[in-house]
Amino acid sequence: MTASSQSAAATVRIRDVEAIELEDWGPLPEATGEPMATEGKKLWTGDGITEVGIWKCAPGPSRWIFETNESITVLSGSMTATEDGGEPVEITAGDSAVFAKGWTGTWDIHDTVLKVYTVF
Repeated sequence: MTASSQSAAATVRIRDVEAIELEDWGPLPEATGEPMATEGKKLWTGDGITEVGIWKCAPGPSRWIFETNESITVLSGSMTATEDGGEPVEITAGDSAVFAKGWTGTWDIHDTVLKVYTVF
């Protein structure tokens, strides 16, 4: 992996995501049931709220209110995302999704999720 931080010209290349040492990010604050362990690694940060990283979360239910935009690609695991008033959407390994600023709803993680995320 090659990673740079704090640069608009950063190159991030991930060949083997399993080889990246994730940091303990503690229990998920958005969890609505039992505590859900999270791990992650920020790969790149830019000006303001821009961030790219890897995030891993144990199974369980959670409630989200997005204050930024987030794009994700799930590398392993599965979850159901349900926007308030909307239909459930199954998201599994290989799927990408975008949660726009203001998105409010629930995530039910069925199998530990490992994702690459971009916050913007």
